[in-house]
Amino acid sequence: MLTRKQLELLAFIKTRTDADGIPPSFDEMKDALELRSKSGIHRLITALEERGFIRRLAHRARALEIIKLPEAMEKAGAAKGFAPKVVKGEALKTDRAASPSPGQALTPVHALELPVMGRIAAGVPIEAISEISHHIAVPGAMLAGRGNHYALEVKGDSMIEAGINDGDIVVIREQDTAENGDIIVALVEDQEATLKRFRRRGGMIALEAANPAYETRVFPDHLVKVQGRLVGLIRSY
Repeated sequence: MLTRKQLELLAFIKTRTDADGIPPSFDEMKDALELRSKSGIHRLITALEERGFIRRLAHRARALEIIKLPEAMEKAGAAKGFAPKVVKGEALKTDRAASPSPGQALTPVHALELPVMGRIAAGVPIEAISEISHHIAVPGAMLAGRGNHYALEVKGDSMIEAGINDGDIVVIREQDTAENGDIIVALVEDQEATLKRFRRRGGMIALEAANPAYETRVFPDHLVKVQGRLVGLIRSY
């Protein structure tokens, strides 16, 4: 049986991973559970891992994978609109669907071919990306509803604490608006593209890195155009 805090943390990890395609950071988990320090989060994660509900993935920043959900989750998450569903397995590799884990039922996987539009900086912005370099197969379930989607290869490490590493493929839904906290593709001054977390501060736009080595960059809102929102992540090993 899980404690209330363990259930809350598991629900938060699940909802944020479903919404953003990546797990929340330790700071985000600490704030969500109103804990004073990250050591409390470490203890909760260790307890969930020992009970077989999650596992930590080696050599990946803050990488967590939910293995199963308890029946009690339905009651714990009902007030927050959380509805647990079957946890998906590994994402598709760039050239084939992932194999199911032992005991996992085989289900049809609907995959779509998305254009990879080149590389985008998770660091200092680079020139705007406009050419298709190749295509990649992406699970249909990863795509965020209707609308056009495309993929980009990440260059740099400024989003590493958001679980986005150099060489990852990010799946982007085309849109020109964003909510605070969204990870977006931003076009700066009509010539530089970068992958950052979006924050609006009055008439200014802050593009936040997820790595303390990089400073937040702030621009007048007319110099930043939202090109799309992160909805998924694909990693090759």
